[in-house]
Amino acid sequence: MTSSPTPAVPTERWRFVDSLRGFALFGVLLVNAIDIVHVGITRALAGGAPVADPVRDALYLTVQTRFVPIFVFLFGMSLWFVLTGARARSGRPWLVMLRRLLTLAVIGGLLLVVYPGNILLEYGIVGLLVLPVVLFAPRWLSLSLGVAMTVVAYGLLGGGLAATPGLMLLGAAAAAYGIPSRLEKAGKAVVVVFLAAVTVSVPALLWQLTQPGDPRFTLAGGIAGLVMAIAYLTGLALLWRTPAQRVIAAIFEPLGRMALSNYTAAAIVFAGLAHVIDFAGMTSVLPVILVSCALIGLQSVLSRMWLDRFAYGPVEWVWRMATWARPVRLRAEVAR
Repeated sequence: MTSSPTPAVPTERWRFVDSLRGFALFGVLLVNAIDIVHVGITRALAGGAPVADPVRDALYLTVQTRFVPIFVFLFGMSLWFVLTGARARSGRPWLVMLRRLLTLAVIGGLLLVVYPGNILLEYGIVGLLVLPVVLFAPRWLSLSLGVAMTVVAYGLLGGGLAATPGLMLLGAAAAAYGIPSRLEKAGKAVVVVFLAAVTVSVPALLWQLTQPGDPRFTLAGGIAGLVMAIAYLTGLALLWRTPAQRVIAAIFEPLGRMALSNYTAAAIVFAGLAHVIDFAGMTSVLPVILVSCALIGLQSVLSRMWLDRFAYGPVEWVWRMATWARPVRLRAEVAR
């Protein structure tokens, strides 16, 4: 494919941020897959009594509400990254960002066909709402608003959609303040935040246990999820400074670089599997978890193979062309 070259912009790719995005994608998939295939809905519609499922209970305590805050926070970071490039490349950076978010909303709208609960439409719309702040407000104001809105959303509602604007602003402000570099280096500040989050996670989990069920719908579950999300994020940053970095990067970095493609592909795969496997009649989520782990492993391998030849994932490529309103070279050796 031929195209005019895109103006060069001095940028730095944060490998830890890509790996963290892949890690968050894995956690989000474990939750989404169960929703897409409607595990146990047949029994529920027939009026059967709920069946105890220790695997689902374990997900409620370790996965559910834990990874979405990370994903939203990283989306806010990406808003700032792209805006920085847009300010250097375009005289109308607001238009670049407008096209980017509208395109994401369209992708999310199309994905509603197979996964009505997908987050892409939500991210596109909420991104448009917070865009004026990211564009025009000083970083201290974005940070202050992000903190205030997040505290209110979790304090009153336990997170959910209400927390999305605040977390996005927090992510954008974090990028503006150079947090990606701090996470990459994982200094003393990261250690302090990790230890504090782990400490607070204990009473938060005990509180969640007093309100059993899906933590998405309880105040305690949402707050425990946020605290553990911080622990997961900073804990992975600390592991990044050890020999484990090689394993983390090998598994999660390609997933993170192609997060949008992998997210949409996983939704389509599970929607298709639901037509040939009776997940709805099952009483345990374990089969879905096993399939999810196998799929994420396959996606990691395929993503690495794809990125050896191409600069962007297929959906990311389309998104990038819509963002910049120009053709973009796909081949890796040309784009680099």
